[in-house]
Amino acid sequence: MFTIWGGKQKFCDGLTRRNFLKIGAFGAGLTLADMLRLRAAANPATASTTSNKAAIMIYLPGGPSHMDMYDLKPEAPMEYRGEFRPIATNVPGVQICEHMPLQARMWDKLACVRSIVSVDEHSDSLVMTGFSEQQNRISHRPSFGSVMSRMRGDANGIPPFVSLRGMTQGTEPGFLGVAHRAFTPSGPGVENLRLPGGIDVARNDNRRDLLTGFDNLRREIDASGTMSGMDAFTQRAFDMVSSGSVRRALELNNEEPASRDRYRGVEQFLTARRLIEAGVGCVTLQIGGWDTHGQNFQTLRNQLPQVDRGVANLVMDLHDRGMDKDVVVVMWGEFGRTPRVNGSAGRDHWAPVMSAMIAGGGLRMGQAVGSSSARGEYPRDRRCSASQVLSTLYHAMGIDPARTFPNGSGRPMYILDDREPLSELI
Repeated sequence: MFTIWGGKQKFCDGLTRRNFLKIGAFGAGLTLADMLRLRAAANPATASTTSNKAAIMIYLPGGPSHMDMYDLKPEAPMEYRGEFRPIATNVPGVQICEHMPLQARMWDKLACVRSIVSVDEHSDSLVMTGFSEQQNRISHRPSFGSVMSRMRGDANGIPPFVSLRGMTQGTEPGFLGVAHRAFTPSGPGVENLRLPGGIDVARNDNRRDLLTGFDNLRREIDASGTMSGMDAFTQRAFDMVSSGSVRRALELNNEEPASRDRYRGVEQFLTARRLIEAGVGCVTLQIGGWDTHGQNFQTLRNQLPQVDRGVANLVMDLHDRGMDKDVVVVMWGEFGRTPRVNGSAGRDHWAPVMSAMIAGGGLRMGQAVGSSSARGEYPRDRRCSASQVLSTLYHAMGIDPARTFPNGSGRPMYILDDREPLSELI
């Protein structure tokens, strides 16, 4: 059994969230073949309408300040507007932060939503599932990537859902089942995509035959019949390891040196692009820490240029490769931050309004949807929910957010409850 660890992330509540996924060969653990078998059992063999669509979800953990990124208030009093100035984008009437000049120069390829209402939780559950963590403790709603996995299925041994930030509450498959959990290549997981040292293809085939023998024994013990057809899925599992498509995508040394230089310091953006090119349907990543109760502006002076470079390179690469219509990119955190700067030069949690950046997916770019009040305290127009943003993303992926799936008790459940997409983006 091996453990794929997620990264540590400590927020102001004092809790360190470090998530993990254990995969074992026998007993209660799941082999890769088990995962494939369960996924196929959950997916009838039908062509998916999402086979040529993909999503990259960039999560900014801790809650990024809407007031200092996409929704600056230069006319507000100093204690609200903070230290940053807005700059014009290449779209008349739209301004963003001075520390994101690369995005400003290509705003015709980007859009933002400035009027999203959130909840005060240090969790990615709301923006990845459409439901808060408190709601999901009971309802177990699936993440966006897990729904993509359910609709898309496997393609030539390529996992449909990859999380570059480990397993979190928001990446869980909920009632769709473990077959639609994200593949997480962090930690030692990448090593499990390679043939072990000293193991050639012939010896690997012998290992597969040995595993088949164990599976035959398990099948005889398993009266429920769940092991039926295991040999075919074991073959697919070994094919995934030996073909190495995902492994090659993760090895950035295969990228041109000039391209690697452009992404230096923000390599996850490059990895996400390469995984999408390899055929992955949904990739999630995260960058930085945004729980800025103190020294908000000092932190953002360092982090915003990194994010700016990552987003600009990613979106431009998607355009240059003709992938912008089929790949949607979204970047947001769990909530905004207080419009009024506190005594520690920071901003605290602020759920009444936050912003999100969106690109591609065939959506209408070059705009800012909605607005907040003069001091950035609440939505002034086009109030919307995180669920509506996700509904818009599902629309871009060709998935009907009114579709239902059976939950753990067999009851049909909608993907989202608040399913009205943002018409301005469609």
